[in-house]
Formats: sequence, C-alpha cells, structure tokens
Amino acid sequence: MRITAIASLFAAASICTFGIAAGEIRPAGVESLESFARLALDCVHREYPNKIAHVLDSDADVLPPRKLTPAFFGCFDWHSSVHGHWLLARVARSEPEREHRQTITDALLKSITEANVETETAYILREGRESFERPYGLAWLLQLAMELREWEQPPGPQLARTIRPLERAAIERISEWLPKLAYPIRTGEHSQTAFAFGLILDYARSAGDTELEELLIATTRRLYDADAGCPLGWEPSGQDFLSPCLAEADLMRRVMSSAEYAAWLGAFLPQIPRSATAGWLPLGVVTDRSDGKLAHLDGLNLSRAWMLEGIASGLPADDPRKPALEAAARAHAESALQAVSAEHYAGGHWLGSFATYLVTRRGIEQPRE
Repeated sequence: MRITAIASLFAAASICTFGIAAGEIRPAGVESLESFARLALDCVHREYPNKIAHVLDSDADVLPPRKLTPAFFGCFDWHSSVHGHWLLARVARSEPEREHRQTITDALLKSITEANVETETAYILREGRESFERPYGLAWLLQLAMELREWEQPPGPQLARTIRPLERAAIERISEWLPKLAYPIRTGEHSQTAFAFGLILDYARSAGDTELEELLIATTRRLYDADAGCPLGWEPSGQDFLSPCLAEADLMRRVMSSAEYAAWLGAFLPQIPRSATAGWLPLGVVTDRSDGKLAHLDGLNLSRAWMLEGIASGLPADDPRKPALEAAARAHAESALQAVSAEHYAGGHWLGSFATYLVTRRGIEQPRE
C-alpha cells in the first residue's frame, strides 16, 4: 500500500501516518501518536492489575511484580510492558522536537537502568524459565532493543547499551529453542511462531546478527515452505489478536524473492481476489471491549492491517492481487484505529503499541526483485 493512500485514509479518521526510509521516521502528523504514547505512559509504571506468568520454586519467589521484573512490571503483563516501552521509544525517535518527548524519555530512563536490567536478565536466565515469554515477549524485547539501537540521539545510545545484557539473554533463549522446534505454532495468540519470527528476523537484520538471521531463515523455511491452502475462512477464533494465515504470509515475504513469494502465496492463499475489494476478509467483531480476551479482536484488526500491507509489499509491483490486499488493509485499519482508547484498560494497556506499529509501518520492507 502506498504511504500517500494510507495518509489520506488516516487523515479522514484523524489518525497520523508515518513513512520510513533508510531508518528515518518522517511524521505526517502527531496527534494520534501522542494519544498512543499517553496510553503507554499511563501503564508502564502502573503495577496493578497485574497478570504474571511466574514459576515458584519456594516461598522466597512470592514477590510483587516490581520486585520480580523491575523494568517491565507495568501494563498488566510483561510483554505488554515491553512493547509499551517500545511504543515510547518509537514515538520519541519520531518527534525529537515535541514537548512530550522529555516525559517519554524520563519514563524510559526510569525503567531501563543497569540494576533493573541485571534483575530482569537473571530472571529470564534462571533454570526452569526457559519458556518464559517465548516467543512473543522475547520478540518484542528484541524490537525494543532494535528501536533503541537505531535511535541515534540521546538517550538512545545509553538505553541501547543498558539493555544489551537482557537483549543477549533473549537471543540465547531463542537460539537454544529454534533448532528443537519440530513444528510451527499456529495459534492466534502469544505462542504463535510466525509473527514472532518476523519481529526477530527484522531485529537480526537491523543488528547485523547474521548467525541469528540465518537460523531464523532456515527454521522458517523448514517449518513453512511446503504450506499450501491455509484455511483463512476458519479465522478468526474467538480471542485471536493475530491471524495464523496472514502472519505466516507476512513472514514468508521476508525470506523469499518477490517472484518466488508470488508463486508461494498463490498456493498458500489462493482465495485472494484479483479486484480492489475488501469483502473477501471480513473484520473481526468485538462484542465487549471491557473483556480482555474479547478485546483481542481489536488487535487482530490492527495486526491484519499491517500484515496485509506487508504481504502486498512483498509482491511484484504489477501483481493483480495487490488492490485486494490494499483494500482489505484500509478497511481493517479504519475500523481498528477508531477502537484504540483509554476507555477500557483491557485494551488500552496494549492496543496503542499495535496501532503505532501499524501507522509507522515498522515492519514494511522495500519490495525485492
């Protein structure tokens, strides 16, 4: 999807959009990113309510979240706190002259300290926690590390150095796991492998980590190359925030040439039409935004929008499926962005991150020949 088309859509919905070129974020407006940042600022140091996934070995392990994971204890759960911090870094990078930037950087500096990172690193690497936040939370942690590394202005370099031990711990856990993973995980929630692999692969390429990149590519092709006929009509499940079919397609465009990808996609999602219609992919319906699981479907519409854009970006410029992909992306974005608000903490603690990922087009690559 062309950035001008997205900008026109989001302007009509009072939503801002961003384009990315050569690692630079260029804002076309700031109002909605400020609202997304406010959602993250409201939760990154808000400890309760809190849902922890914590293995107890003794009474000594019974501690409040701020003691267990002192950098990422807010936003209801660890992974939401991590991508809430990513949101803040993303916005601060994009708006270096805005007044609210100082508030954001103060929040990041409060969380990402040497002492906090040391405790977080020890927590992740402790025996018995090999599967902690694997793969979703660890993938977002690497996205945060990538954002900080690419943030060349202060305090980006300082924060990038500080978080490095935790970044290495995440790479260690992922690298140990991938060779042992016999099958993909095709859920619509946190355990899904395709979505996480895409985030981690983008990180590896940004960081110049060829060893991790090669491991991700080999694992991706081993698990997904032969897939065909994905049952898109079975989606969504009742509490999905990720599409198993679209996430896999969005991943595969990262490891194939555009010509190879076009052929693979034809076998994998043959139902994509050759006309500019959005009706081939109905929106996910949210019946109760105060219910955290049901509110997942707002996130599904957001993630579908960026995955559809990603799929289109991986195809040749003249591919006849691009108009349908772009039309469905517009429909999902228009609906989902209107649902991002602070009205219900069930969605407010995390949907801003997904909205920011969408409107800043974080995962979109230039088409490959």
